[in-house]
Amino acid sequence: MADGGEDALAARPLDAVDKAILRILQTDGRASIRSVAERVHVSRANAYARINRLIDDGVIRGFSARLNHERAGQGASAYITLKIVQNSWRTVREQLQALPGAAHIALVSGDFDVLLLVHTPDNRTLRELVLTRIQAIPEVLSTRTLLVFEETDLDPDGP
Repeated sequence: MADGGEDALAARPLDAVDKAILRILQTDGRASIRSVAERVHVSRANAYARINRLIDDGVIRGFSARLNHERAGQGASAYITLKIVQNSWRTVREQLQALPGAAHIALVSGDFDVLLLVHTPDNRTLRELVLTRIQAIPEVLSTRTLLVFEETDLDPDGP
């Protein structure tokens, strides 16, 4: 299965039914096979087979709950930008994945190399995470922390 680049599978073209199934599951990951089948006008067996193929092909990476981080005790969120030693992405990624509260990690282009989203209980915990955990990674050259004041999850169907 693809992990974001190294061994990426060739993309399989998605038809209109596949795309409709993906929209439904992005909005409601708990939708039943029967409900999905009815909404895209295919049999339950067809919907089941398509969803399994989308999972096997790595299009669907998993199912999860969208959280209100503040209500879940994670009141401080931040995007942290990192400049790292050239060619150290895999090593740094492994260490960042192990951090408590790490929610999203991306290798990017531009003025910095890595963009990390974290959720922590409070600013003190966030400070400790940045100063004692992230900046202690030998391949991390510098960091910049951008506090998140408010978040809005976007609907996959758009506005």
